[in-house]
Amino acid sequence: MQFRKARDMAAWLGLVPAEHSTGGRQRLLGISKRGNGYVRRLIIHGARSCRLHLNREGHAIGRWLSVLEARTHHNRAIVALANKITRIAWAVLTRPGQLYMRTKGAAA
Repeated sequence: MQFRKARDMAAWLGLVPAEHSTGGRQRLLGISKRGNGYVRRLIIHGARSCRLHLNREGHAIGRWLSVLEARTHHNRAIVALANKITRIAWAVLTRPGQLYMRTKGAAA
């Protein structure tokens, strides 16, 4: 299956928040849990492992995760990290033969 954008792939896996909007007021709920539950579970378990073993000081995503965990619950931070990992995987899969380059903007 091919996705136009990385967000489409994350939405297909159910890693984006469900939205309930009425009267011009947007409300984001929990993850939508659509798509393949087994693949979503594997990515979330991988994000849990990254949370434990990632070098927080030497890696941009580690610093991003530390800041995120300071202001939200660790389970929500894990799902956000799984979403980021999915988007990175999309970038790697859609550009064969190129190296994935980490930039300052990738962790922002």
